[in-house]
Amino acid sequence: MDTNTKETNQMIPLSILAAGALIALSIFFSGSTGLPQNNKDGTPLATVSGKIEEVTDKDHILGSVDADVVIVEYSDFECPFCKVFHNTMHDIVRSYDEGRVAWVYRQFPIAQLHSKAAKEAEATECAASLGGNGAFWKMADLIFSTTNSNDSLDLSKLPAMAGSIGLDSNAFNECLTSGKFTKTIQDAVVAAGKAGAKGTPYSVAISKSGEKVAISGAQSFEKVKAIIDSLIK
Repeated sequence: MDTNTKETNQMIPLSILAAGALIALSIFFSGSTGLPQNNKDGTPLATVSGKIEEVTDKDHILGSVDADVVIVEYSDFECPFCKVFHNTMHDIVRSYDEGRVAWVYRQFPIAQLHSKAAKEAEATECAASLGGNGAFWKMADLIFSTTNSNDSLDLSKLPAMAGSIGLDSNAFNECLTSGKFTKTIQDAVVAAGKAGAKGTPYSVAISKSGEKVAISGAQSFEKVKAIIDSLIK
């Protein structure tokens, strides 16, 4: 065999390996895998291209549906950045007078990243079905404060957690194990995708006039407040 041909044939596999390595590095550093992502501090978007389902009194909401600005958040209970942003949003709501800002929580568990998040989402729906909107928020707060994120919560503790916020733990466990809200969560994930959510947390601030501003990632208190204030003026 010609020496040059042999050397060329030997170099082809090396070239393929090198190209593969470059692609892998590109994916690693860009975070672009084609899968939904958890976002620490994405850039707020100027416009919203997705379809946001209308906010109603059936939503899990802190504040009034008629508030000057309503922030709709799509979140995952095992996302570490969602845990941070959850506290930020509580601070945001507390910092405004009643009727100014409302916060809507919508389910977006990302199964590819967190296998337990969907069941935790179901747990909050069970809490809401047994104790109303207030029980939903108590359970959501408790899950976020208990988990260390990334599937660290022991799901067997959920009934006891429900009991600790005043719910009947047996009725809660029956609801959770029955899969009563499994499809509800699946439908919520589909709705989140249609809303433009590609990662968590993903939020949309909506003014009374219908103007929308996307808030991508776990933005700081100051950034979220600036967006709200721009919509109130």
